[in-house]
Amino acid sequence: MATGSRTGCICAKSGKCLKVRVFSGESRNREILMIAIHGTKRRRGLIWFGTARAIIGIFLAAALACCTAIPATAAEDLYRAQTVVTGQGEANRMIGFASCMEDVLIKVSGAERLAGDRRLAAYKSKAKDFVTAFDYRDQFSGKPERDEQGTRDRPFDLTVDFDKEKIDGVLKALGLKPWLSRRPVLAAFVEMEQGERKFIVTSDGTQSDLQRDALLAAAARRGMNIVLPTAAALAKANINGTELSKTPSSTLVSLAAGQGGEVALVGRLVWNDQDLGWATQWQIDRAGRPHRWRLRGVTFDEAFRRGIGGAAQVLSDKGEAGSRE
Repeated sequence: MATGSRTGCICAKSGKCLKVRVFSGESRNREILMIAIHGTKRRRGLIWFGTARAIIGIFLAAALACCTAIPATAAEDLYRAQTVVTGQGEANRMIGFASCMEDVLIKVSGAERLAGDRRLAAYKSKAKDFVTAFDYRDQFSGKPERDEQGTRDRPFDLTVDFDKEKIDGVLKALGLKPWLSRRPVLAAFVEMEQGERKFIVTSDGTQSDLQRDALLAAAARRGMNIVLPTAAALAKANINGTELSKTPSSTLVSLAAGQGGEVALVGRLVWNDQDLGWATQWQIDRAGRPHRWRLRGVTFDEAFRRGIGGAAQVLSDKGEAGSRE
């Protein structure tokens, strides 16, 4: 095959005139191959350099997030609450705002005794004035609408953020202070008794799935972190689910530490057919002093909220659990 070449002049972006030789035949093919190889090596170097820069950037961002973002998020969560509403109408939203405001006041202060406090009525009636943002999540997302579920009775999770300064102002007016110091991790030991059925709520037991979810939800609602015992840990400590309150405190404290807990919260729920609810008793020790409280005729969801909320009230120095001082 014949070979040959010719030259030409190209004006590049730099404004300089470059001499370019264009080959034909075998010479041209070899030149194209060499240019391709050189270009590939150069691109690989650029890609490696760019990737390295991106990885370094990600690690730096993660390090900064660990130092600053976590405390900020924890503080923001105290002023955020969630409830379930039916539909996204104004009337239901106002009801949701009021409910979330009460939860936030309890969560921020640690004062469970504010639940149902009549003094909150005036503030809850204008709860929207304390809201900074809110959002909906459709519980039936992805499911087709049926009948009126697209207008009124479709359930939504309503998440509401409240103004920190305004919430703190309400607490001040109520004679309370925000509980912003580090909160200890509760190790929750909860036994359930319904007829012949007796068990302890564990982190891995299938028979206590509903109770485990309810305990975790109650803890989030009251701004507390909790851990639950494993079935293996209970078996090793020879705890079989009956009369947990009679287990030596030292045993529970040791077991709590092994699960990552710092304070042991002990609860006992017994179903009462006459009340159509649970009779409950709770206990937490602080500085060597036991604190006990009771309630009856409630669902286990409410019992868990009052149990964890009572512990928060004791730990935050807002009075005895179960009291409305």
